[in-house]
Amino acid sequence: MVVTIPVLLVGLMLAQAPISAVDAPPSLQQQADQSQPQDKKPPTPPHTGVHALFAGFKEDVRHLPSKENLYIAAVGGALALAVHPADATFNARLQSHSDFVTDVYAPGKYLGGTAEQVALSIGTYAFGRIFDKPKVSHLGMDLLRAQMVTELLVEPIKFATHRERPDGSDHQSFPSGHAAITFAAATVIERHLGWKNAALAYAIASYVAASRLHDNVHYLSDVVFGAAVGTIAGRTVTEHGRDMWSFSPTPVQGGVAIMVTRAPH
Repeated sequence: MVVTIPVLLVGLMLAQAPISAVDAPPSLQQQADQSQPQDKKPPTPPHTGVHALFAGFKEDVRHLPSKENLYIAAVGGALALAVHPADATFNARLQSHSDFVTDVYAPGKYLGGTAEQVALSIGTYAFGRIFDKPKVSHLGMDLLRAQMVTELLVEPIKFATHRERPDGSDHQSFPSGHAAITFAAATVIERHLGWKNAALAYAIASYVAASRLHDNVHYLSDVVFGAAVGTIAGRTVTEHGRDMWSFSPTPVQGGVAIMVTRAPH
């Protein structure tokens, strides 16, 4: 949603422009095509060792404060606030007396667990290092860094908000760490492999978020904001120092549009 709305607005602006890409002279159109980035994937670094992992994490922390992350946090906060009135009743709608439904949701707490996600990431990283596959080890490294950034964001918020869980087990409900870490992983996978290949990862992240509601350990607003936190972590790890998206309001006739630009750093 964060990306789709600005892109649609830009599409509307381009549709209303007096000169479209179709009407442009062939030579100018060819030059424009050549100037566009051909690969949106993060470039594989020359080194993916442990030193590169922690050096990259330091850079991730340094690039966390950004305009784009602020926008995502604002949208996530607004959505969490919008669904907050449903917190008291939403979980009851998902809960079921059927053993089958309970069994379907049962793996969610493990798929989104920190230990399990770290193990999968280390496995990906180790496979790439052992078999000399830099792209695989790069993916594993970014997954690990995204989880580190996620924990860096989630834990302070949990202790600051001190929100009691729906089941009363503790006061670390907001935001959902399971939702955050799985959406962070899905964001990294999407950046490396593209939307089509990341569809399953996003489906799993959504399933994990739903399982936390079914198990009555999080409120709806917890998982909504957790997804936003995970998105921030994933995009910070995979985009800083590379091709960056920037968003800026631009006055147009009859209102304001959001201009989206993408430029290499």
